[in-house]
Amino acid sequence: MANPSTLPISDHSGGSPPQQPVSTPAFRTFLSRLSASIRQSLSQRRPWLELVDRSAISRPDSLADAYSRIRRNIPYFKVNYVTIVSVVLALSLLSHPLSLLVLLCLFGAWIFLYLFRQSDQPLVVLGRTFSDREMLAVLVILTIVVVFLTSVGSLLTTALMIGFGIVCLHGAFRAPEDLFLDEQEPANIGLLSFLSGAATSAAVAAASAPASARV
Repeated sequence: MANPSTLPISDHSGGSPPQQPVSTPAFRTFLSRLSASIRQSLSQRRPWLELVDRSAISRPDSLADAYSRIRRNIPYFKVNYVTIVSVVLALSLLSHPLSLLVLLCLFGAWIFLYLFRQSDQPLVVLGRTFSDREMLAVLVILTIVVVFLTSVGSLLTTALMIGFGIVCLHGAFRAPEDLFLDEQEPANIGLLSFLSGAATSAAVAAASAPASARV
């Protein structure tokens, strides 16, 4: 009597572990550098009491005087001004939860589907494989639709205009005679320059991490 044939059973316990779709080291590098940049820039802000000093508030003599005050106040209070604009933008988004959710989803799509996705991990949706160029085109089109064809764009524009209006109003009425900018301070110090530096470093890390993983 012949022995019954046994069915081959594949063993999935061994082998290499599944690779993560997101380059975790590059993402952690981006977050750490971004956090360090924000902390460094916020440490260079001017005292808020100096910003709202009532004794230094006066009406400008002319439009030229107001413009001159704005040009002198912005380099001195730049970190404070960026903080004010950011707070106005955050409050506007918090007052519209749906717009905030849409922006978070869009930001997450850029992070996990393109910026920090490992290059050797193809993106497959409904059985179709998307290349990096196709994914970039989809994300760009999606961003244009969200920003320009929905209420999100008008909300961001309104919040930024209000923030810049507050900055220009304060800069025009704040007399800068008592302000002395350190001449040795680099001209590009500020929150935006630190964020751009962090983004550049993180992009380099994101590009180098998959290459080193393939070696």
